[in-house]
Amino acid sequence: MNTRNNPAQRGGTVLGFIAGLLVGLAVALVVAVYVTKVPVPLVDRGVQRPPNSDAVEAERNRDWNPNAPLSTRPTAPASAPAPAPAGAEAPALPGTPLPPAGGEDPIGQLIEQRASGSPGGVATVEAPPLVDPFIYFVQVGAFRNGDEAEAQRARLAMLGFEAAVSEREQAGRPVFRVRLGPFQRKIDAEVMEQRVQGQGFETALVRVQR
Repeated sequence: MNTRNNPAQRGGTVLGFIAGLLVGLAVALVVAVYVTKVPVPLVDRGVQRPPNSDAVEAERNRDWNPNAPLSTRPTAPASAPAPAPAGAEAPALPGTPLPPAGGEDPIGQLIEQRASGSPGGVATVEAPPLVDPFIYFVQVGAFRNGDEAEAQRARLAMLGFEAAVSEREQAGRPVFRVRLGPFQRKIDAEVMEQRVQGQGFETALVRVQR
């Protein structure tokens, strides 16, 4: 076995390690010197600050307010126009009605006249009353023969109602109608109808064109 060569091998390994470390340090030193000597691109290549740049920058930053964008103080209002001299009339805007000459106000006079109740030359026209185009009857039965119709009329007369019997042909046969009226207003016919119904009669409100 080669046990005698182990110390020599270990010594050679340590020497090799030390030599590699020294070579690495030398290379790093050379690179550092090279970097410090070579100008940095975009910084030292033809770009030099003027000698008074610091004074200009200090003057610019003296009045700088970092809170200016956050300020909520209102801006100074615009100067108001000077008031017009007394007695001068302002020009009329387009579309503004001009006041009447002589200081007269027809609208104000009309309002005063209506408030005081005086007609002031304004004639009021009354609408003519509406005319009902119909006349009305209260019919108290329709019968096939005249005797039954006359008996119905007699019963109404005994209660104070003045009725009349009229004959009309319907479906080829004569019909005898017992009616009260005529009434010029519908309200009068309705009142009479309620009175007759109160006596136990069946009625019908009939309207006829004038």
